[in-house]
Amino acid sequence: MSRRKTIAIDMDGVIADTVAQFIIWYEREFGERIEKEAFHGVPESEGLPNGAVRKFVYMPGFFRTIPVMEGAKEAVLELTKNFDVYIVSAAVEFPQSLAEKYEWLQENFPFISWKNIIFCGDKSIIGTDYMIDDHVKNLDGYSGNCILFTAGHNMGIERHTRINTWKEVIELFNKELEHA
Repeated sequence: MSRRKTIAIDMDGVIADTVAQFIIWYEREFGERIEKEAFHGVPESEGLPNGAVRKFVYMPGFFRTIPVMEGAKEAVLELTKNFDVYIVSAAVEFPQSLAEKYEWLQENFPFISWKNIIFCGDKSIIGTDYMIDDHVKNLDGYSGNCILFTAGHNMGIERHTRINTWKEVIELFNKELEHA
């Protein structure tokens, strides 16, 4: 029997809806509703006025309370039936986020073992067969099959396989299983 293929899945912007969280926190702090389109075509850090993105990612509670991306929980659970799934986050960029991200995963993805959670800096060291990420900087140095999860900041980039929703992720991997 051949080994199960492996998938690395990013957290922020892929299973955790950081844009929704930025919008919620901005409205709470500044009393102004920003639409998600503000993040289209600009670096993520420039999606909100007043330097709010950089401010929020260093605030306690930001990572702990992020909404789950639509369809992510069900899709990741489905993937675990046929693949070894790892959650991979460049969390050390924001050291205060480590405990919050771990607690968030325990609450929202309790079926992912602590052994399958990787907090790192440079994702190019990850040796899985596939990686799903919203940042091309993480995919460009990766040696496996790259899957770019659509986000406002990566629109127009065409050098990786693009998926837009978790439904599309399942469709893609079902095709992979059919051709295995």
